[in-house]
Amino acid sequence: MPPSEPSVQREAFDEGDRVLRGLVVDWGGVLTSGMDESIALWARTDGVDLDVYQSVIRDWLGEELARTAWLNPIHALERGEMAVPDFEHKLAAELTVRTGHEVVADGLVRRMFEQFEHAPDMAALVRRAREAGIRTALLSNSWGNEFPGDGWHGVFDSVVISGEVGMRKPEHRIYLHTARSIDLAPSACVFVDDLRPNIDAAVELGFVGIHHQSYGATAAELEVLFGVNLTT
Repeated sequence: MPPSEPSVQREAFDEGDRVLRGLVVDWGGVLTSGMDESIALWARTDGVDLDVYQSVIRDWLGEELARTAWLNPIHALERGEMAVPDFEHKLAAELTVRTGHEVVADGLVRRMFEQFEHAPDMAALVRRAREAGIRTALLSNSWGNEFPGDGWHGVFDSVVISGEVGMRKPEHRIYLHTARSIDLAPSACVFVDDLRPNIDAAVELGFVGIHHQSYGATAAELEVLFGVNLTT
């Protein structure tokens, strides 16, 4: 993205029409290290060809609205409709076929998410927002991975994990569910994610969307939107 292009989707924000009171943030790529770098590190550590892995994921995702859960293992896993071991064996088998080298299925998801590093600056930012009176929520698609819930005390008013609620981003219903969980309308909330399709879906419902690319940029945008100091 060119430096001059704002990452806030401002068509969803009009200072004269609303008061923003809620902050909803993603986990992977926002409260952790970047998705691309974390997955690349896992691929190197596991000896998986990254290009092959990405081709499998692209094939499985297909058109977001064109595939049902039984055809799309990723959607099924994220909604909690497929068990993690079943997904691991399916993914490992596909990678093995395409590369000609055996990929170990057991623990595959755990090994993948071990490469995601916590982003303490972003977690502290959300904590400061909550202390400033802004309602906060986590909204994350899950691959059956464990989340560091012990470190979230005082950070979130609500935690929404896709596999626990049977919905996933970018389905509209999960955004509406999350807004309700903090007793706010979507139009009173800012949504921060690192993936454009997820942001676009939120903006369609009235959220203000921020495409997270760095702590500094996101913090500056949130300070403007909420009108409070969140960096100190």
